[in-house]
Amino acid sequence: MLNSQDFKTAAIALCNAGRFIDSKGWVPATSGNFSARLADGTIAITTSGKHKGHLQIEDIMLIDADANSLDGKKPSAETGLHTALYKRYPEIHAILHPHSINAILVSRLFGSRIVLENYELLKAFHGITTHESRIEIPVFANDQDIHRLADVVDRYLDKVDVCYGYVIAGHGLYTWGESIPDALRHLEALDYLFDCEIRLHGVKQP
Repeated sequence: MLNSQDFKTAAIALCNAGRFIDSKGWVPATSGNFSARLADGTIAITTSGKHKGHLQIEDIMLIDADANSLDGKKPSAETGLHTALYKRYPEIHAILHPHSINAILVSRLFGSRIVLENYELLKAFHGITTHESRIEIPVFANDQDIHRLADVVDRYLDKVDVCYGYVIAGHGLYTWGESIPDALRHLEALDYLFDCEIRLHGVKQP
């Protein structure tokens, strides 16, 4: 499995994504984790404790759909959040979790949700074709118990038809897509729109 072309292609793409995301300042120190689902249902994911701007193929490991390591390496403590999303959404094949400052700030400024509406850039999200759209990005309280946090996320997702990502308060953003380029597009759009909302919030302050 580790020698398959599918794994190598995904690993290279995740390393490249890490360099791009690091160039934006979205994964300071060793923060963040990224993954890609392979054709056989296994998942390539970043190992624990690696700087995402300097990833090498050996920093990408393989897990099964239940977050069990298939190569003896140690995945991120948050791997269960990835596998929960893959189980829910069979169409997605990539998940990105950076710790951008804009994601941190919106979680402090806007409570339990961030509302994004009437932005042209909303058309960057899969299925949206007009700026006359509105999406909500939920904010969940941080929790070191990942199983419990995944359950909270699942209960929210049970209630909504569409979700493009979520923020863990004081922690970072999760977003996903049908491919790594799709997930990167969603990530870049969300960070830009979070920045817009932060600036608007500042303008409105007395």
